[in-house]
Amino acid sequence: MSELAHVEERPLASAAGGRTLRGLVLYFLRLGSWGFGGPIALAGYMHRDLVEEGRWYSEEEYQQGLAIAQTMPGPLAAQLAMWLGYLERGARGALAVTVPFVVPPFLIVTVVAIFYARYQGLPWVEDVFFGVGPAVMAIIAIAAYKLGRATNKREPMLWAIAIVLCLATAISGAEIVWLFLLAGAFGAVYYGGGLPRLRGRLASFVPLPLLASVNGFAWTGSGAELGTMALFFIKAGAFTFGSGLAIVPFLHDGLVNTHHWLTEQQFVDAVAMGLISPGPVVIMATFAGYLVYGLVGAVVATLAVFLPVYLFVVVPGGWFRRHEKHPRLQGFVKGATAAAVGAIAGAAIVIGRQTITGPLTAAIALVALAVLLQKRVKVSEPVIVAAAAVAGLLLHN
Repeated sequence: MSELAHVEERPLASAAGGRTLRGLVLYFLRLGSWGFGGPIALAGYMHRDLVEEGRWYSEEEYQQGLAIAQTMPGPLAAQLAMWLGYLERGARGALAVTVPFVVPPFLIVTVVAIFYARYQGLPWVEDVFFGVGPAVMAIIAIAAYKLGRATNKREPMLWAIAIVLCLATAISGAEIVWLFLLAGAFGAVYYGGGLPRLRGRLASFVPLPLLASVNGFAWTGSGAELGTMALFFIKAGAFTFGSGLAIVPFLHDGLVNTHHWLTEQQFVDAVAMGLISPGPVVIMATFAGYLVYGLVGAVVATLAVFLPVYLFVVVPGGWFRRHEKHPRLQGFVKGATAAAVGAIAGAAIVIGRQTITGPLTAAIALVALAVLLQKRVKVSEPVIVAAAAVAGLLLHN
């Protein structure tokens, strides 16, 4: 939690006066437009601007939002923003902050996708993503490391779950959803008091949802049934535990392996767009949706990936506030989050096999890892991706 509460960056908003829905809408419009750095940084901005400086929320309200974001499926930053809106005006408030938070990065990423669709395959575009791919792999690996360090701590059982999921993802090249649910169920038993107290009580304390014309521009596409694609992105949003990057292995499996809607390189480029654009990192779904089905696909993918996130806030919101400390629920969260750590690490291995093609790409990945691990000077993910793109332009023949 401390990492979330102490991100040292220049404020995006100076929150003065009392909290209002209009003030929240304007704040999240700015955050969606200029909030770079990924989920940890975005959550840190919210704490600094809305708790420490603006005093629009108490520390307890913010920490409860973090608990929601880490417990329910969904990307951390988007779900935290929705929860803060929910506290102000219920379901209407959650929707009111979601739209300005998501629309600016949606527009940015869609414009980039249009140009990407037009120019992909040109030498300079290939050079850019020659450097970006290894950097993305490094960022995903570090995300797994940081999430694991923050959530698994020194719990051998949680690290064991993460290792199993990492191996399963790396070997199969896919996210195995039933292992997520199995890990959560195991955590509910192991950390929630064991089997003797499980019967008749687990269903009461595990949320039901957890179990259940410019060249390059196109209005639509022909690579997928629109309904199939929408369902896929809904499932992707519903199985994102712990961090926005937890969606990467699920998307990789569906977009590349199962449906063959994107090539490996296109998928890596989509992840890069999620990392270098402002707002929530799962906006990579917009980029992927455009490549699959044009502008309609971008809109459908974006709505679909955020819909379950929204529902996981507003539907069980009141219930969660009553039962958030129940050991069964906390145990499920521990198991599922440990599984997410492993899946993210496995996704880094899968992407690394595709992007590390020689000494130059290996060197870019190692430099990116070193920069991310050093603590003297904080370098944000968009800066690393941009530097890797320049390196690709300069070094790739």
